[in-house]
Formats: sequence, structure tokens, C-alpha cells
Amino acid sequence: QVQLVESGGGLVEAGGSLRLSCAASGRTFSTYTMGWFRQAPGKEREFVATIAWNGGLTRYGDSVKGRFTISRDNAKNTVYLQMNSLKPEDTAVYYCALSLRVGLRSSPSDYAYWGQGTQVTVSS
Repeated sequence: QVQLVESGGGLVEAGGSLRLSCAASGRTFSTYTMGWFRQAPGKEREFVATIAWNGGLTRYGDSVKGRFTISRDNAKNTVYLQMNSLKPEDTAVYYCALSLRVGLRSSPSDYAYWGQGTQVTVSS
């Protein structure tokens, strides 16, 4: 089993920044692809970013490219999402997830374990 716990969400003004963290336990974190997704009320879960097991490869959703950065610290079993130039449309619950499949993954169905989510609210 894997436990994922997100933190770092909150309320921020448009143009501001937040850094989300996701702490993992229960498996060898360093061997797995990790991802961030988000879900706004009434909308489907949306891919945000993914990072390979060693941090060497990343991929981003079109709506966050150039503003968000995903990173990981395998020694701390933690993955991060640095969010800059936030917009009101970034408001959502943000989830981290762990995939048991090889390579970068952008579909929610490719992820086996999920955190409980953290709320990010961007005011205009």
C-alpha cells in the first residue's frame, strides 16, 4: 500500500505563487512515476504535471506550461509542484498520484494511488 499526503494549498491572489508538497510512504517511492492532477467543481479531473522516477523527465498540461514546475526529492519521498503566476482558473483541488506504470503518464487511469487532495483558491 501507498499513502500520499498533500500539503501547501491555500488562498492566494492572482499573480501569486504557491508550492504544493506530496509526501509518500509505504513503497519505494524513488522507483515510480509521480503526477499532479486537479479538479474544479463540476469539471473532470485534469492532468497538471508528471515526473519520471529519477526526475530527469517531466511533462505538463497545456494550461500550466511555463508557470508550474514539478520536482521530486527521492531522499525525502516527496514530490513538489511550484505554481507561479497563478490565475483564478487554477482554482481547484490538487491531487498527487503514483503510477505503477513505466514512463511519463498523463491519464488518471494510469495512476494506482492518490492523495486526499489540497484546495488551491486563486482570487481575482
